[in-house]
Amino acid sequence: MESYQRTHSCGELTAADIGKKVILNGWVFKLRNHGGLFFINLRDRFGVTQTVIDDGAPERLRGAAASLKFECCIAVCGTVRPRPDSMVNPQMPTGEIEVAAEEIVVLNGCDTLPFMIDEEETQAKEDLRLRYRFLDLRSGGMQSRIALRHKTAFAVREFLNGEGFFEIETPTFIKSTPEGARDFLVPSRIHKGKFYALPQSPQLYKQLLMVSGFDKYFQIARCYRDEDARGDRQPEFTQIDMEMSFVSAEDVYSVTERMMKHVFKKALNVDLPTPFPRIPYAQAMNLYGSDKPELRFDMTFVDFTEAARNCSFSVFRNAVEEGGTVKLLIVPGAAEAYSRKKISELEETAKIYGAPGLAWMKATENGLEGGISKFFENDGSVSAGRLGFKAGDLLLFSAGPFKTAVTALGAVRLRLGKDLGLIDPNRFSFCWINDFPLFEWNEEERKWDPAHHMFTMPKEKYLATMEENPGEVIGDLYDLVCNGYELASGSIRIHDPAVQKRIFKIVGFSEEQAEEKFGFLLNAFRYGAPPHGGIAPGLDRLVMIMAGKDSIKEVIAFPKNNVMASPMDGSPSPVDAAQLKELGLSVTEKEA
Repeated sequence: MESYQRTHSCGELTAADIGKKVILNGWVFKLRNHGGLFFINLRDRFGVTQTVIDDGAPERLRGAAASLKFECCIAVCGTVRPRPDSMVNPQMPTGEIEVAAEEIVVLNGCDTLPFMIDEEETQAKEDLRLRYRFLDLRSGGMQSRIALRHKTAFAVREFLNGEGFFEIETPTFIKSTPEGARDFLVPSRIHKGKFYALPQSPQLYKQLLMVSGFDKYFQIARCYRDEDARGDRQPEFTQIDMEMSFVSAEDVYSVTERMMKHVFKKALNVDLPTPFPRIPYAQAMNLYGSDKPELRFDMTFVDFTEAARNCSFSVFRNAVEEGGTVKLLIVPGAAEAYSRKKISELEETAKIYGAPGLAWMKATENGLEGGISKFFENDGSVSAGRLGFKAGDLLLFSAGPFKTAVTALGAVRLRLGKDLGLIDPNRFSFCWINDFPLFEWNEEERKWDPAHHMFTMPKEKYLATMEENPGEVIGDLYDLVCNGYELASGSIRIHDPAVQKRIFKIVGFSEEQAEEKFGFLLNAFRYGAPPHGGIAPGLDRLVMIMAGKDSIKEVIAFPKNNVMASPMDGSPSPVDAAQLKELGLSVTEKEA
């Protein structure tokens, strides 16, 4: 073979290429020896092609085939021919043909594999997959998800460019500002004792771009937050950052919905129905116990608070007297399937979210049975006509302070949806959650905190009197939710420096602190800042949902593990004393 360079990929040869002499490059994916007749499935990013070394092939060629190992990288020169009729594989794009090998060259060998590379998903444990991520990424599942991520990002850029957005990069080394999570800090060698922060988001800079007159900005932005990792969160992540001038929340809803519709059509060929439903925050909590409700199945809460006010069950009565709530979840047809043991498992789920327990009854043809039914034998408030249950239904109750009671029952609802198979994995259910409180009370520090961030505009009707009762103020905030995940968060921003200073004061920032942390933003607002707003869908989470996975690690090429470390490259790692000295730093404690 004069040249080892491929003439075709492993995914493009068809019956139209029969008779051509070709060179393929790729990895040995499958290898079968049928007594001197060798079949080699050669794989690259584009697909798989079957190559064959016939019985009558020269000894050197059959010897080369016999010495091959899985995943070694080879070049194959041969002629395209039709497969025998009995061996045609309609499931493969190249399934009508095979390549009769005339020469094999090993481009690089392969050590014994730590796990087998699979057509779909690698079966190894996560830590091993992350340690050998370069091998894990060869699996069919990871290849398809990284391809989906590319298609999604490309579709985003395509759509936003068509809408008149400019893609503008913002700094990676910035001033440390309080935005909720801990900053990752970068020491300055030149300015000893001073630090840059890695951006938690481009929030302040995209607002400055609006002041700069760019009108519509976007960026597929890398963001960094020093917080504990979990399935849908990483210390470094990517968001589709968007900001627009002279807009209302309606404009943001519209452009986001149209972008999602475009992306799903381009990347998955799925037609999303729009507009997305809108659910106020208070209603979402009342009906689903979550501000990111899973809408792929029904089952909403029934309010039982008033009915419980004078009932004989003291747990309910006391909860109401103390200003709490009682919520009921009716699980259709589940009475027989849920034994006391299985109900106890649901109760453990509720306890994780702070509930003291989970009360229950079963509706039967003979009336209510089991659990707390004896307290309601002659109570007309618990009737099928009034509450909407039927014989065979399971009734679950949560009582206590509002947020605890509804959040716990919401977690039970979600578990039931999964356990009972009520969730269609092929469906995408979007909604907007809006009308969030602007502030939330921090009981530990006895102060008001911003519910999202400090740059959100209050709704107009609360603007004049927001200092009187911050807890009642509704912000011009909105979250985009899909399949039970918060996919994006956004708001109409404050553009008036006087309003921004009032917000700082409510959350406990003195004028001096505000000036020290955010002086550059306040200064910019003094120079004709336009009204503006935006949103930032998470790219990792979006692709995760599109791929039907429950961890963003499955759609990131090189993620960190659950303790924010990389088993593959050993980061984070110690640095030598000379590097620390150059930065003016010293390490006082080391991890054991």
